Amino acid sequence: MSNINRKFFFDQLRNQLFGGKLSKSQIDGLNALLNVWEPSHATKDDRWLAYALGTAYHEVAFTMQPIHEKGGSKYFFSMYDKDGNRPKVAADLGNTQKGDGIRFHGRGYVQLTGRANYTKAKALVDADLVDKPDLALDPANASKILFTGMETGLFTGKKFSDYFNKKTEDWIQARRIINKLDKAPQIAAYAKRFYGAISYTT
Repeated sequence: MSNINRKFFFDQLRNQLFGGKLSKSQIDGLNALLNVWEPSHATKDDRWLAYALGTAYHEVAFTMQPIHEKGGSKYFFSMYDKDGNRPKVAADLGNTQKGDGIRFHGRGYVQLTGRANYTKAKALVDADLVDKPDLALDPANASKILFTGMETGLFTGKKFSDYFNKKTEDWIQARRIINKLDKAPQIAAYAKRFYGAISYTT
């Protein structure tokens, strides 16, 4: 399959989603995502790419750069540590060691959170995310986590093929891949704009 026509892609998105102007940082982030998608996913459903891009656009507040979860050490300890305020959540996340709540707070294009998910993602992207969690902020790693995680059901057990296949196209329910139906219509609208920007060089 030919590569994505990036001039068309950026020209469409500049006006459709970015208010007429794309910063260098936004362009770099989008290029990082496409650079990971094209070699390993180019023969797969364009709707998968579009939905992943719409998700990333929402989750990083349009910056198109991987981010830390909002909050500081006290918040992460309270929310995710085994000795914090939600020990059951900590257990579900695999945060079994002291300090895991802070160490494995959310990072990336989607908020990879918890020792268990960092361990799973380590195997998927071939980067030592457990010993060096900040590697999840590298755009190439964050892109791999986004695409491979959404393809394999890493985040919630739901995956691309549940919602986009030969018989099904459900832009709303696809939000369950990441976070139940939180902001589902909004993200579906973003994803459809990305879908409209995907074309190929001849």
